[in-house]
Amino acid sequence: MTAPVVLSTDGLPEKETAPAWQGWMAQLFSGLDTDLYGDTCFDGHLSVAYAGDVMLTKLDAGRHRVIRDSHRLRDSEAAYLKIVAPWSGHAEVEQYGSKACVSNGSWAIYDTSQPYVVANPRHTEHLIMMVPKQSIAERGLRLENLMGRSVGGSAGIARIALQTMRSTYQELDNMTAPLARRAGELLVDMVHLSLQALGGQATAVTQKQALYDRICEHVACHVRDPGLSVDQVAEALNCSRRHLHNAFAGRDQSLGGFIQQSRLELCMRELHSPALAHRTITEIAMGCGFGNSAHFSRAFKAYAGMSPSEFRALGH
Repeated sequence: MTAPVVLSTDGLPEKETAPAWQGWMAQLFSGLDTDLYGDTCFDGHLSVAYAGDVMLTKLDAGRHRVIRDSHRLRDSEAAYLKIVAPWSGHAEVEQYGSKACVSNGSWAIYDTSQPYVVANPRHTEHLIMMVPKQSIAERGLRLENLMGRSVGGSAGIARIALQTMRSTYQELDNMTAPLARRAGELLVDMVHLSLQALGGQATAVTQKQALYDRICEHVACHVRDPGLSVDQVAEALNCSRRHLHNAFAGRDQSLGGFIQQSRLELCMRELHSPALAHRTITEIAMGCGFGNSAHFSRAFKAYAGMSPSEFRALGH
């Protein structure tokens, strides 16, 4: 297999990091504009590999936003369907008037031949996959209404597709070129089946599952908000508490438990992050949505089996 392309701001002078990142994004993704929220220095890493005609990129970077507007589109460019599947952080995708927020365990899809915006308001680690649009469109699937949406990832074929994307990226170094090409063809099949399911042409997504996915997306995007609660989710999604609880029926935890677990897992990632070593445990807890340090300590120990300070020490 062709060696992956690796780009990193490590080792660059601070004043060169932001323009270098913007240049790499424009080069790799056909003139994509990048907004760094006003930051003048940037920390980012890209690793690009190919499975046949499918491009897979691991992106580990600070906050940024990418914009593809109509002025930068060229008819001569090859069109792709682009997928963002976060490992950490979240991405907000907008296209065709639709907006999707995805985090670890879900993925969104959009069309590079049309205007779009993807916002990453905090540090993120994403898997980005690009599939030739023609390879899906030629199968007769109407794509417009499926773009700019979360495809899911918590259940069904979308979950299998997500696992296949990640596994393929991680194992590409161990594949010959013919095997990598075949793996890319399999990924195209997985994306096609997932879009069929999303469009209701294969397996109808139940209302319960659809609501569950919406709840998970809302929690992922607002987990740092100390006001996030069952009542707040009900108001934001314009549904009753009963419907929210029904969406979690038969699962291992309630919505309240899911919110707390999401906050705890975010805290665990940040406690092990070298970039946040200067922040106190209390500052991290408050930044992850906890309003009371004593409650945080009890909840953390019950979940992780050790205190936050003990857990942090393991990562250093």
